[in-house]
Amino acid sequence: MHSMTTLVDLPALEEGDRVNAPLLVREVRQRRQANGDPYTVLTLGNSTGALESEPFWPHRQEVVRGIRAGHVVMTQGHVSLYRDRRQLTVLSLRVLTPESIDWGDLLPSVGSVDRFWEVLDAWRRDVAKPRLRAVLDAFYEADTFRHAYEQCPAAVRGHHAMLGGLLKHTVEVAAIGRTIARTSGADPDLVLAGALLHDIGKLETYRWDGMFRYTERGRLIGHVALGALMLENRLRETVPHPCTDAERDMLLHLVLSHHGRLEFGSPVVPATLEADVLHWADIASAKTTSFVDVLRDPEQFAHGEFSTPQWTLDHRRVYRGSSDWGVQDGEGRSP
Repeated sequence: MHSMTTLVDLPALEEGDRVNAPLLVREVRQRRQANGDPYTVLTLGNSTGALESEPFWPHRQEVVRGIRAGHVVMTQGHVSLYRDRRQLTVLSLRVLTPESIDWGDLLPSVGSVDRFWEVLDAWRRDVAKPRLRAVLDAFYEADTFRHAYEQCPAAVRGHHAMLGGLLKHTVEVAAIGRTIARTSGADPDLVLAGALLHDIGKLETYRWDGMFRYTERGRLIGHVALGALMLENRLRETVPHPCTDAERDMLLHLVLSHHGRLEFGSPVVPATLEADVLHWADIASAKTTSFVDVLRDPEQFAHGEFSTPQWTLDHRRVYRGSSDWGVQDGEGRSP
């Protein structure tokens, strides 16, 4: 057993480990027992992960009275096990004032974004079509845009829901899309442009000051439509106009169709090869990241080699079984 007083690595905690650290209240769930008495469970987290609290039973409801999602609380307690799952037995909670909070320690983050910018900017410089490069420069050469883009999450929960998650997701979509484009004969520059523009609407859809949540515009309009509006407005305001009207419409189609189906939020379905490549690259980045997130969470496999059903993966159960396939100790192959 050891005491935790700095940034707590929540996924690494074991039964009996003590916690004395600020944690972000990600969720407050209020439920009732069979007899009608209330109890409360908190999900507490920081940049390393999250951990559910032990239930606050009726006699301890005063401890969590007034606690809301988004609060940061100085938490004292220890890790316990219930049905082979870890939980945090909380001894005391104290809500911290905003000026005393280091949000970088509390929100999930990709860490340094320098490596992502290095790759993305190199790809932009390689775009051979001057008007297409000018469109991308209208966004990606603007300091205010870059500052927001490197912080924005790609979701409020689910895949890439972390500071810098949007930039990481964009690089993944571009990498996958460029590879498919070369294989399929699609225009790799246009696919790259689609990757860099498809989720710009998330800058106006999400907030990340304190916790990840939707803006009012995000809920009313959605990131797909907001992205198209942002693209249309930026091209209209840029003088001279960086591309033709027909080229603008091709780019708008990439943004508007990238979810692939009307029921998934796209007002149009992909009608060009590049739009279809972009759609599947977007899906590949999201789904593979969701798989990795599950595989890295040992609590998902507390009762076997299959996880619990995952809403991010269409309620599939993830299997983590493995084999060395005849390789012994990584040095050779078995007879």
